[in-house]
Amino acid sequence: MGLGGKRFLDLAGSREAAVAVLATITGLYYLIVAVTNCIDTDTNRRGVAAVLSMQATIHHSGTEWRAITNGTVALIAYILIVIWEFLIALVLLVAAATGWWALIGQSSARTAVAAKLSSLGWTMAVLLFAGGFLTIGGEWFRMWANKQVNASSAALQNFLLAAVGLILVHMSSRSETRG
Repeated sequence: MGLGGKRFLDLAGSREAAVAVLATITGLYYLIVAVTNCIDTDTNRRGVAAVLSMQATIHHSGTEWRAITNGTVALIAYILIVIWEFLIALVLLVAAATGWWALIGQSSARTAVAAKLSSLGWTMAVLLFAGGFLTIGGEWFRMWANKQVNASSAALQNFLLAAVGLILVHMSSRSETRG
């Protein structure tokens, strides 16, 4: 049975379909994360403040100067993180919708736009979780040693999910390598 001239398995088993599925799932995931951060602001905001203040880490005079204890700065950092999560969700959900639309209509122009949007969304996630959480939060503010808040494993999980998406979207499809 064909779907717009393509067999179902050719369409459903394509790299483009896998990208659309992963963009949909990760877009929804980041939307839920951002909404949850807006609903449970007290817990999550305190977590950001705890990381920035470095109060629950291994204390060393050579690193304590890095601590940020200003509540306004911590709140601004928290707000920027949530805005970035919403932007990631928006880009990935638009990428997913574009990807599904391209699959249904078999539009190579839409497929290229969906791939670029997916790549942008997953790159944004890498920036937040590998750059922001693992590098800045994890190492600069020593989140890995924080007894109250250690989001290193969650940040790594998010980085790996985005990295898989980036690898998938930048892989050559079999039809591209053949001809």
